[in-house]
Amino acid sequence: MEPVKWFERKFDFDYKENIFPEILDRLQDTPSRLTGLTQSIPDALLQVRLQGKWSIKENIGHLTDLEPLWQLRLNDIISGASELSPTDLANTKTDQANHNSKSVIELLREFSLIRNQTLSMLEKTDEEIIFKSSLHPRLKTPMRTMDLFLFVAEHDDHHLTTISSIAQQLQTTV
Repeated sequence: MEPVKWFERKFDFDYKENIFPEILDRLQDTPSRLTGLTQSIPDALLQVRLQGKWSIKENIGHLTDLEPLWQLRLNDIISGASELSPTDLANTKTDQANHNSKSVIELLREFSLIRNQTLSMLEKTDEEIIFKSSLHPRLKTPMRTMDLFLFVAEHDDHHLTTISSIAQQLQTTV
């Protein structure tokens, strides 16, 4: 089964109740889930690109590359910006980063460190900030802090699923 492409996804941010604690748990679990997915895959396979798409290492590096954007957007909301900072929709940073030249241990460590910085920022938020919003530049919808990090958790899951799919495909071709 082929997953929906990220830019084709639709999001519904109509939660009235505070689901932020559950979102934080998902965000905290991503580094360990990445480790679990990659620990038994030989390094040579972690850098294989299938059908010209990112390798497992590049998917991990991409999560690290985007974490400063999530932090910036959190600051946008906190500071009352009318619109969230835009992203590079072409993912130039990931394409140019040469993540395949790094060890998976280094990539996982880098992601874990920067994700912990984000979580540290989020631990300081109160309910007023959790429900405060700014306009998402691509989706053209208001996005509360809670919605932004639900979006991030969904993005994490998208790449975790992609990594799992690549691993399964590599096992059948090796």
